[in-house]
Parts: sequence; C-alpha cells; structure tokens
Amino acid sequence: MTEEEREEIQQELAKLEEEIGTLRQVLSSKEKQHAELKQKLGITPLSELKTNFSRGWHDMQSSVAYKKTSETLSTAGQRTSAAFSTLGSTITRKIGDMRNSPSFRSFEEKVENTVSTIKTKVGGTGSGGSFEDVLSSAAHASSQDTPTNNLMDSSGRQC
Repeated sequence: MTEEEREEIQQELAKLEEEIGTLRQVLSSKEKQHAELKQKLGITPLSELKTNFSRGWHDMQSSVAYKKTSETLSTAGQRTSAAFSTLGSTITRKIGDMRNSPSFRSFEEKVENTVSTIKTKVGGTGSGGSFEDVLSSAAHASSQDTPTNNLMDSSGRQC
C-alpha cells in the first residue's frame, strides 16, 4: 500500500468517526425526546414491562413449538386418562371375578358362620345374614362409643 492510499484511508476513517459521533449525539437527543414523550403520556417502566410480557406470552402461545408441545401434552393426557380408565375397569372386573370365585364364597360362608356363632354365644339373634350384612353390622358395632366390658369367660370371670 502506498503512502497516498494510506493517507486517503485515514481521512475516510476520520470522516466515519466524525459521522458516528454526530449520529450518537442525534440518537442521544432522540432518546431524551422519547423519554419526555413517554412521561407526558404516563407510560412507566412497569407498564412497559407488563405490555412486553403480555406481548411475549402471546407470541409464545402462537408459536409452532408451543402449539406442538400443547398438542403432544394433550394427547399424552388423553392416553393416560384412557389407560387409568382401562386399569380401573380391569381391577373392578377382577375383584368381581374374585368375589364370585369358590375360594371367596367359602371364605364368606366361614365368616358368616363364625359371626353367627359369636352372636349366638354373646346373646345376639343368631341370624347370620349375608356377608354385606355382617360387615355392615360389624361397622355399626365398631362405631358405637360404649365399650362392651360385660363379656364373661366360661368360669364366670369378666374378660
């Protein structure tokens, strides 16, 4: 590079730096004017923040990524709900099958006979009733506040 070219480039550089300085002064003046106009309109930094946040939230909700994520989560929720529904139905069916099984019926009869025997020995009516009746009776008896301390053993002593 020749000395003449170098001098020309330095002059151009100086001219650009001067223009940049001028533009900075103009920008500073415009920013002051901008701030004064906002103040006259009552626009505060907090209201600007709220507006920017609302705009950002709206922009995010209308974005493709948000919509895809929302759809995916909705589908996942529906599938999860369907899975739990199926699980609940299966459990209900299995419990029904279990209650109708010979083993459970045998257990139910043994409980009814045992409760009947206890009622007879304690002085109850002796009617066993269905398993549901026995459970209801037991639940009712356990909800009573008065203790039953008048049970006697075979020798006549209180239990």
